[in-house]
Amino acid sequence: MPFDPEDYTAALDRAHVYAESWLASVPVRPVHPTATADELLAEFGKPLPDSPTEPSAVIDELVLTAEPGLMAIGSGRFFGWVMGGTLPAALAADWMVSTWDQNGGMRYATPATAAIEEAAGAWLLDLLRLPSGSDVGFTTGATAANMVGLAAGRGEVLRRLGWDVDEQGLQGAPVITVLAGEQVHASVLLALRYLGLGKPQLVPADDQGRMRPDELALALAEIDGPVLVALQAGELHSGAFDPMRECIEIAHENGAWVHVDGAFGLWAAVSPRWAALLDGLDTADSWATDAHKTLNVPYDCGVAIVANPAAMRTAFGVRTAYLLRDSDGPADPFELVPEMSRRARGVPVWAALRSLGRSGVISLVEGLAANARALAAGLAELPGVEILNDVVFTQVTLSFGSDERTQEVTQRLIAEGAVWMSGSRWRDRAVLRISVSNWSTDEADVRESVEAVRRATRESS
Repeated sequence: MPFDPEDYTAALDRAHVYAESWLASVPVRPVHPTATADELLAEFGKPLPDSPTEPSAVIDELVLTAEPGLMAIGSGRFFGWVMGGTLPAALAADWMVSTWDQNGGMRYATPATAAIEEAAGAWLLDLLRLPSGSDVGFTTGATAANMVGLAAGRGEVLRRLGWDVDEQGLQGAPVITVLAGEQVHASVLLALRYLGLGKPQLVPADDQGRMRPDELALALAEIDGPVLVALQAGELHSGAFDPMRECIEIAHENGAWVHVDGAFGLWAAVSPRWAALLDGLDTADSWATDAHKTLNVPYDCGVAIVANPAAMRTAFGVRTAYLLRDSDGPADPFELVPEMSRRARGVPVWAALRSLGRSGVISLVEGLAANARALAAGLAELPGVEILNDVVFTQVTLSFGSDERTQEVTQRLIAEGAVWMSGSRWRDRAVLRISVSNWSTDEADVRESVEAVRRATRESS
């Protein structure tokens, strides 16, 4: 069958109509899904038909069946976990990524997407105030980005001792000690598991989850061998930042590689208002963040940054006869991330940054933090509400007294559907955690969200 662009027209037209309908519904629809995965599987998992189905009919079935199972993550009243919405330019760019269908791994084969990602990477380094010579790779998310930074560090600290992990593996290698704060995020723990490094040694933190430099120094003094130190820019519940300059200086004095997990908090570095909280960030060795959180590009898109390009390319590069590349110059995209084949995730990042400009990125970040402070202020006025964290960035964590009452309020709030906030546990207490990550959240959303919590507290009293 010859290629005919018109074969796509009907299906794309239907998808366009449904996309606009979905976007129009997000501000007013209940945030929560109204069907379970098991209920939806009964519809999607029916026996595969013997004969073909028209593409437009497939889109109709897909959208109409999926609709009750969709979470309105793009809503300005979605504060569950740390999930951003999608900026218009980023969404449209993501459509183009699928339309172009480029395998974004090689500069030689797909020069347009490679160039776009390199440009986006340079803009990110500039905005985040990180070393201009760093390599930037676009991963599935912060978990993979953490793995990239830690893998580069793993190879480098072993190389300093004359051990080539790429040739010799880990069996028989010098034991690497990993140090992380008590409130280390699970994505770092997963990355360490993937890399065969096991659980980290936890360094005591303060009441906001910030690593204590004095405790880091004590831990390092007891270690004889290669070390990776994982710092945190944005603790999950408090939003707090480890004291970067002090911790990094202590770690480097002891020969450690320093990686910073900044899934959402790294973006504070773009703002003059918040950058002081990350003083010294640029002196680390590697960094991880998400673009599908604070920058509000579509899922999935993480960013891995390594100051030493050789360490990054050695960890993930490969040489074969059929992968043509320049011997010098920029890396192929596949040398910077775990996947050899992947979609061009950096294209929506370029589009988001290009549409916002420097001032727009700063306004986006500062607006998220301002909304977090406004939510905290409004919620603090409600009877029985206790704000548990210093609201230093985009996270707000609160309690309604006992664990039982906090859990009850959380369940009522989610069931109503006007907002979505996450139940969690922090410092041995049941809490309600709010993550302000959506570019579209406005004053009305803040007011409505406070009122939703007020209703939930009344109903549970």
